[in-house]
Order: sequence, then C-alpha cells, then structure tokens
Amino acid sequence: MKIKATLQLEKIAFGGGCHWCTEAVFQSLIGVHDVAQGWVQSTEVNNTFSEAVIVAFDANVIPLKILTEIHLRTHKSTVQHSMRKKYRSAVYFFEDIQEEIIEDILSELQDGFDSTIITQILPFVAFKPSQNDFTNYYYSKPTKPFCEQYINPKLKLLLRDFSSFADTGKLKGLE
Repeated sequence: MKIKATLQLEKIAFGGGCHWCTEAVFQSLIGVHDVAQGWVQSTEVNNTFSEAVIVAFDANVIPLKILTEIHLRTHKSTVQHSMRKKYRSAVYFFEDIQEEIIEDILSELQDGFDSTIITQILPFVAFKPSQNDFTNYYYSKPTKPFCEQYINPKLKLLLRDFSSFADTGKLKGLE
C-alpha cells in the first residue's frame, strides 16, 4: 500500500510596487507554487485595493523570512512616495500567527537596511485578480521595454543575492 504525501503550502501576500514586477520576482523562485496577481484590500485606512500578489509556497523549500527579504529588496520598502495608495508597501497575513512572525522578520531584517523599513503588516481581507491579459506578464512578454527596464534588474538581483532560491532554469540569459 502506497501512502501519498500531501504538499502543505502556505500563503502570504505582498504589495509594494507594480504587480507585474512583484509577480515576476516570486514566479522566479524555487518553492513558490503559485503567484496570483491583482489587488489586495486590508482594513481601516488600508481598506482600498492596492496592487499586490498572493504567493503560495513550500516553507520547507523557501522560508517566509527569505520571501520577505526578497520582497523588501525588490521594491522601495524604505521610501514613502506619492503612489503609496496604489503601491502600498505591505505584507498581508492570512493567519494571526503570521502577523507575529512577520513582525519578528522585519525587526531582524531592519539591521540590513540604511533607512527605516516602512512596509506595513496588514490583515488580508479581499483579493481582485488582474485580467488574464496582464497575468504572467513578464514570462509572456520578457522582451517588452517595461520588462527589460524594470523587471530584469530585480531578477538579476535574485541571481546575485539569492541564487540558492532562484529558479535558474527560468532566469537563463540574465546572468
């Protein structure tokens, strides 16, 4: 008799910059099984929808701390700017225990940044997916000027600073 192991995926949502960029970054990592691109809503003053992705991942392959650090390093996580309502810098948690874990992670990672991390830790409330024409944006249009100018540098950062978690098969040619 064979016993089939069930893969237990965790999920977390990240917002910060353009969701085309954020989607490509997380699609390019080992241990990430799905990235849903769209808009996430939280609570209170953050109850408007903001560009973000939901990431389903295997924590045994890529820990939440690594995902969070990658997120912080691939968008302006220490800068307030006029587009923060559309591009809210946030980690959205699905379970209460994640809130405390993310607080600890951000606190640990702060030492590696010259400025204060402004990324918020917010409860996930709702999600509106992007239109199909815009999903998988980078991997369906890698030679578009937007991809070459904005996404490629983020993917090169993955190869340089997080090579043990980068899916090098997807990132061929960026070295």
